[in-house]
Amino acid sequence: MSFRSKFILVVFSATLALYAVVGGWMSMHAQQQQNDPGQQLRIFESVLQHIQQDYVDEPDLNKVRSGALRGLAYGLDPYSTYLTAEQVRGYRANPDANLVSIGAELSQFASYLYVIAPVKRGPAEQAGVLAGDIIEYIDNKATRDISLYDARQFLNGAPGSEVKLRILRSGTRPLTLTVKRGAVAVPAAEVRMEAGRIGVVRVNSLTDGESEDIRARVLEAQKQGAQKLILDLRGVAGGSLAEAVRVANFFIRDGALAQTVARGNKTLKTYTADPKETIFDGATSVLIDRGTAGAAEVIASAFIERKRGDVVGEKSFGAGAEQQLFTLRGGDGLLLTTVKWASTSGKPFLATGVSPSVEVKRPELAEAIDPDDLTGNDDDAIARPGTTPDKREVAPEATASPKPPSEDVQLKKALELLREKDKPAAAQRAA
Repeated sequence: MSFRSKFILVVFSATLALYAVVGGWMSMHAQQQQNDPGQQLRIFESVLQHIQQDYVDEPDLNKVRSGALRGLAYGLDPYSTYLTAEQVRGYRANPDANLVSIGAELSQFASYLYVIAPVKRGPAEQAGVLAGDIIEYIDNKATRDISLYDARQFLNGAPGSEVKLRILRSGTRPLTLTVKRGAVAVPAAEVRMEAGRIGVVRVNSLTDGESEDIRARVLEAQKQGAQKLILDLRGVAGGSLAEAVRVANFFIRDGALAQTVARGNKTLKTYTADPKETIFDGATSVLIDRGTAGAAEVIASAFIERKRGDVVGEKSFGAGAEQQLFTLRGGDGLLLTTVKWASTSGKPFLATGVSPSVEVKRPELAEAIDPDDLTGNDDDAIARPGTTPDKREVAPEATASPKPPSEDVQLKKALELLREKDKPAAAQRAA
């Protein structure tokens, strides 16, 4: 290679290195600017100044402020929200009013109201609402881009009153369901026996006090001869962290079970097992699906990270957080997520969920899709809220005879895995 060629190569390499360094610095500087509160405040001030000086009408600055605060909270997570002074008073009067009167655990997906799971035998389930449904309208009120708190308020009403929901569901046209509001009585845990001395404990709730009922079902299974167990947590959303930790402790004798974490993933509290609480040491598997969220994720993650047993099914939804109310000037407030629930290793569940150790998808459940692909049918009499559809337009599946229940492939796999655990011992005895 000639001297000139070497010189050009050195200059070219140096230039590339300089671009890389400068580009990296500029990228880092831009990122720092994006997260600089002062920079963001200056942008807000500039927008407010344009509104005051250039907007075609005299602006109502109270409404502008309210809208800005809603937008700030909306960009965080589904559970953080701005509250008006009236909403703050209502929240303080009943701060635990998180269970909506249709009986469903809700969140947001793609800016729409999303059904994580309906409460078993509750009003929503009886009306035909399914896990994974997207509620586009509540009595003609669009749910897109409104807070989860506001959507829940729209769903609340007097016992016995009705609310119409426009549902977006994969594989079918938009449909309108009428749900009669009412008290939600969550069924107790259930137990049954399967071949091979395997007990199946079906959990329906993890709200306060439910762990004692689950404990009774586990003991009942043992009395019936169960040597192995399946803990079915599918469709169990919401619930109490304390109840979840106690249920996990029924099967895990020692060590950490869960954590709560704050800003910067700082551990606030670690929940550990009490050996005196453990009631079952046999082989155990856990079932989860997309309707598993919150407290149930605590149990599933403890089984995975402590290597207590297989977790079979689909990735869970991803919830589990605590909010604190901060009162602002004028009496309004900010309901802000300040604590996340996390696994024993400190992985928060919110927005990430728990991945099963053995993935098994149910074929009858469609994959999650973009809600926008299901909209745009407002000319459809069935789809348009507030209208009575022509009976001739009802989809065929609505009048067809009920389909036979499909095979529960997730339960089948869990049973196979537990029965497999007997084979090595049996083979060794035969040898």
